[in-house]
Amino acid sequence: MQQEEQLARIIAEVCEGEKAREVLVLDVSEITIIADYFVIASGRNVIQVRSLAEEIEKKTKAAGFMPLRREGMQQGVWIILDYGAVLVHLFRQEEREYYALETLWGDAREVEFQPQGL
Repeated sequence: MQQEEQLARIIAEVCEGEKAREVLVLDVSEITIIADYFVIASGRNVIQVRSLAEEIEKKTKAAGFMPLRREGMQQGVWIILDYGAVLVHLFRQEEREYYALETLWGDAREVEFQPQGL
């Protein structure tokens, strides 16, 4: 497994462990140069979305990965964590439904993952 896919799976597992909604990993490597993987997840409210971002950063740092950038922490309605080849999109449920990234990137292959209780 590539390092990028491993990172995407770690992030998805953290999201599942933190009770995020509708966790999705998309392999976008064949359709864009922006990143190789998107991890998309939703929280019920701003507090949960921020908490998801903080927990992802904590667990990925422990695994040796650091985000290059992060945006949206202040507002907490759409947070992006940029790990280079992996972009994490954390939404409050209303924003996720509005922006519908799954539809926008509908040609991407969905990556299956099994939560392992991080």
